[in-house]
Amino acid sequence: MEITLPYNFEPRDYQIPILKAIDSGYKRLIQVWHRRSGKEKTDINIVAKKMMERIGAYYYFFPTYKQGKKILWDGLDKNGFPFLGHFPKQLLKGKPNETEMKLEYKNGSLFQIVGIDSIDSIVGTNPVGAVFSEYSLENPKGWDFIRPILAENGGWAIFNYTPRGKNHAYDLHQMAKNDSTWWTQVLTADDTHILSKEVLEQERKEIIAKNGDDALYQQEYFCSYVAGVIGAYYYAQYALAEKEQRITNIPYEPALPVFTVWDLGIDDAMAIGFYQATGRERRMIDYLELTGKGLPDAIKAVREKPYIYGKHFAPHDIKVRELGTGKSRIEVARDLGHRFEVVPNMPVQDGIDRGRMFFSQLWIDKTKCKDWLKAIPQYTKEYDENNKIFKDKPNHDWTSHGADVHRYASLVEDQFITGDMSPMPQGTSLMSEDPYFR
Repeated sequence: MEITLPYNFEPRDYQIPILKAIDSGYKRLIQVWHRRSGKEKTDINIVAKKMMERIGAYYYFFPTYKQGKKILWDGLDKNGFPFLGHFPKQLLKGKPNETEMKLEYKNGSLFQIVGIDSIDSIVGTNPVGAVFSEYSLENPKGWDFIRPILAENGGWAIFNYTPRGKNHAYDLHQMAKNDSTWWTQVLTADDTHILSKEVLEQERKEIIAKNGDDALYQQEYFCSYVAGVIGAYYYAQYALAEKEQRITNIPYEPALPVFTVWDLGIDDAMAIGFYQATGRERRMIDYLELTGKGLPDAIKAVREKPYIYGKHFAPHDIKVRELGTGKSRIEVARDLGHRFEVVPNMPVQDGIDRGRMFFSQLWIDKTKCKDWLKAIPQYTKEYDENNKIFKDKPNHDWTSHGADVHRYASLVEDQFITGDMSPMPQGTSLMSEDPYFR
């Protein structure tokens, strides 16, 4: 039986250029298409075809595992056809693995949907093709992890997204436009004509009614980068800090103590901000994120920094006892000679409001805090796709850790000018009197 790939897919005119581009040998492709233009349908068919042309592993990355399952693994197109239906059953080896969202061709090629939030699950593998879906919402460290692998084995990567302000996706796009080895395309609703003027106008009216302006409409349907990051908590404050040149080189001042503020994840990223203060000026001189590491590893990493420390601050849940050990992490830290002060427990929204005010007195090192600087302007409210409105609570994603550090720091920054300086790199204990340990 003869099978034609792409399978069960009749591309529209505007979808053909990317199919031709990857077949002609492009290894890096950027696909900035408006909402509802068929990005996933196009790209899943590219993957299904390439799996027959070169045996290897192919990954389809989403910002989170949950999104990948909902949008692609269990997803249907507007006609009710499953996206996985573009993989011909005649080519499959056994049944798809529901738990790992993985399937295999009889020729040995593997396909898997992976959340960037769980990218550690593919450490040690050697993909030859990758799609980064909604790349503007993904942690850019995912591409940092995959890029050298594809460079070594001659693999390809597609980045599809609609813009989310001038973030890492924008930077990649600007670079690619000036590099002939990259293929790029921007398609707005005026380019594809798949949505009628009546539908677009209705979308615009609904978005304005619910959000107060049409910035989200311009972003979603006309691929606008200049709309800022819609729903972002700190974008305006970040932009002002840039304008006032407070994001620059901030040298460590040995005469001032360094204060650390921690966001403690569980089976997740752990983030630490490093601050100094003089008068009302606050300086964020360093930032550290650790993934897959425990508290002892984080304390060791802090001690290895060339700083003399004042106080160390952590959120209130550091006092919660773990069922397995019966100990809280504040006790684990105490046993390691590391004393934490507990950040006041304040409602998240109140803390965000404090964080906005704190930004006005903050200077940030552009090099040592680069990961924090990527995250903080993209920390947004959770978006309700069905009702086209932002909820009144933060979206928990890769930006949350840096944003939580900032929120906690805003609640204790008045304490950055107090505390004894202790040379932590030499292992000096900060175990001063504390009612919690009595």
